[in-house]
Amino acid sequence: MTDAEWATIRPLLPVPAWLQGRGGRPKGYCHRQLLDAIRHLVGAGSRGGRCPRTSPAEGRVYDFFRRRREHGLIPEFHDRLRGKVRERAGREAEPTAGIIDAQSVICALSCSVHAVGCV
Repeated sequence: MTDAEWATIRPLLPVPAWLQGRGGRPKGYCHRQLLDAIRHLVGAGSRGGRCPRTSPAEGRVYDFFRRRREHGLIPEFHDRLRGKVRERAGREAEPTAGIIDAQSVICALSCSVHAVGCV
């Protein structure tokens, strides 16, 4: 992750409790390193990639991701980042319209029918 990317992403992350004076202790790793490792693993996808040697242990990377996913922070992070990108492009942070094509509707209906076992 470049310094410019980190400068954009850092303010969107939750502030750790210990930095706010609410107790706890500092983590033994940097959020930037963890996000870099997650990006690497997502980019590796089905190639079976592993974290680079300079990354925190894979267990820590997964725990970091899992905790944020369980608390709903992944969609929130995505929405905040999307808003920033839209504002930089001179648009409103929130989209005002959406487009759904017929194929998407057919696929969504088909998937939901299969999910409940009604075929």
